[in-house]
Amino acid sequence: MNNYDYIIVGGGSAGCIVAARLVREQRARVLLLEAGSGRYDPVLKMPAGYMKFLASDAYLTMYQTEPQPQLEGRGVIVPQAKVLGGGSTVNAMVYMRGHQQDYADWNHAVAGSGTDWSFSTLLPHFTAMEDNDHLGAPFHGVGGPMKVSHLGHLSPLSRAWVKTMQGLGIPYTPDFNSGDPSGVGFMQHTIDWQTRKRCSVVDAFIAPLRDDANLTVETDASVTGLLFEGDRATGVAYQHNGVSKRAQAGREVILAAGAYQTPKLLMLSGIGPAEELAAHGIPLRHALPGVGKNLQDHYEVPVVATTNGAFGYYGQDKGWPMIKAGLQYLLFKSGPVTTTGVETCAFFDPLKPGGTPTIQMFCVPTIYLDRDVMGSEPGHGVTINSLLLRPKATGRVTLRSRDPAALPRVDTQIFGHPDDLATTLGGLRFARRVIAAGPIADMVEKEIFPGAEIVSEAALAAHCKRMVKTGYHPVGTCRMGRDDDPLAVLHADLRVRGVKNLRVVDASMMPNIISGNTNAIVMAVAHRAVDLMTASQEATA
Repeated sequence: MNNYDYIIVGGGSAGCIVAARLVREQRARVLLLEAGSGRYDPVLKMPAGYMKFLASDAYLTMYQTEPQPQLEGRGVIVPQAKVLGGGSTVNAMVYMRGHQQDYADWNHAVAGSGTDWSFSTLLPHFTAMEDNDHLGAPFHGVGGPMKVSHLGHLSPLSRAWVKTMQGLGIPYTPDFNSGDPSGVGFMQHTIDWQTRKRCSVVDAFIAPLRDDANLTVETDASVTGLLFEGDRATGVAYQHNGVSKRAQAGREVILAAGAYQTPKLLMLSGIGPAEELAAHGIPLRHALPGVGKNLQDHYEVPVVATTNGAFGYYGQDKGWPMIKAGLQYLLFKSGPVTTTGVETCAFFDPLKPGGTPTIQMFCVPTIYLDRDVMGSEPGHGVTINSLLLRPKATGRVTLRSRDPAALPRVDTQIFGHPDDLATTLGGLRFARRVIAAGPIADMVEKEIFPGAEIVSEAALAAHCKRMVKTGYHPVGTCRMGRDDDPLAVLHADLRVRGVKNLRVVDASMMPNIISGNTNAIVMAVAHRAVDLMTASQEATA
């Protein structure tokens, strides 16, 4: 059995950052375990390349969620990364921090703990990691390992959409990441502005330590359970390329496996709701009823229209247009390959103008739906997605069986609260106003989905239930909270309650979901987690 100071379960955005900081700053011996591969297609390094793998299981685990009665029995698919670097290796690279109110809500959840989670407290962690292409202090960092930039190419549709939104009263916002993202603008991405390549956490944090003997990275390594001595976590059992292994951690075991796998691993190890463990014959080590509860995600619904010209990216991934774009990228690092295809968004409340944003609206300059769904041929068009930022309904993650290889059950509870559907309908109606207003109206031919004839409340609600999909941001299943919160899994410093030397640093720690894409905040949480770990060590020294 190999011995380390720290064992980190999950080599995604959180795990890689924690591993790198512990090795670089503490000279700790760290084992980083990732269930997915350590290799991936070079196409993923190109900004537009991720779109080739959106429906592929090569680097994604496809979770089929439980049938939802409120969606007429639909169960949506939620992909999660299974590759070193996690979401930062396969995602759309959007860099978004959310609204300062989100962090105020975190603080309320841990009130009295003495640990602050305000936006101002996390800001130094964002900036310490960042190397922004044109923004600086006080809200951005320069010289950090994570490259952040605007895209190298923008479509005419994206530009027209931003101007149209301003005409409808949504103000222009030059920087979504200053604590209040309200408004419309162009998104920043984790892309190196010099090479025009994706900057993943592997590129930024792990690659510089490849030759450091204190860091051991094992991919294709699936953790099957945690090891304990009494109430202290001491290591992990795992399968590595079909071989059963064990490893010991002298200081801490750190869970960074994500909002589905982290609660699953806790439950398999006897930590979770007593009735859930008993149902699968798992001996109870410590009862924590909140493990797997509080699942939150972002959910989006589209409005689709055809256009009267080639203003977006339809057909750019085939034939001569693809070859030309590829050559332009290879020779000049410019052109359509330097865009993710989703270049703009807006944050607003369609039901209470001027209020804290409840919708993040994206303009996708192509028809972003399958023919079988729309009932028409693909072509030049635009898709406006209304993404629900603050869902009131929460779901849960439970075990399918005690087999570590079995995927957990995921119950999303999409539209499980009536306000969630009402807010989504408000976003949908606003999207229709957008495509009917200038200057984008001059490009739009007609709405084809749900179709201009769909106007009644019931018909629009049916459209939402039929088409709602994940925003790929599951969080909250091991939330931190106050001592008097019966569903709190973590202390405010991310330690698992009732267990020593065990901590969670991934998106499952969030009491409430962040208003925006979650990769940037997961990185900041991981960066701060190392400071919290260091403080704990100093307090017990």
